[in-house]
Amino acid sequence: MALVEITSFGFLHAAPPSAHLTIDLREHFRDPHVSPEMRYMTAADEPVRLAVLGTDGIAELVEATARAVDAFAAGPSAGVVRVADGCAGGRHRAPVFASALAQRLGLGGHDVTVTHRDLHLPVVER
Repeated sequence: MALVEITSFGFLHAAPPSAHLTIDLREHFRDPHVSPEMRYMTAADEPVRLAVLGTDGIAELVEATARAVDAFAAGPSAGVVRVADGCAGGRHRAPVFASALAQRLGLGGHDVTVTHRDLHLPVVER
């Protein structure tokens, strides 16, 4: 299997990192940031994880992304497969998705590392 590097990030902080696959979670998946009780929480908090993982389409997107990683890994050139997934601030949707994807890929035999680029940054006030 392949070495896979996953980076979660927030589009509002900086440009997306370089990756073979970049997943944009902003438009199609509800942002927990809009709920005042979750705004200052992060992916480290259970209510945020449950909200993101319970969103329609997220499980399917994790599966589809895992299949895309498998396709890259099956190619004739060995090397690291890089996945970047972003949301607005990088504190809610993106890190939860990254962790779920890492878990799924690990079950598939890949060696996975995860970096949450913007999780530690302050909430972006909108």
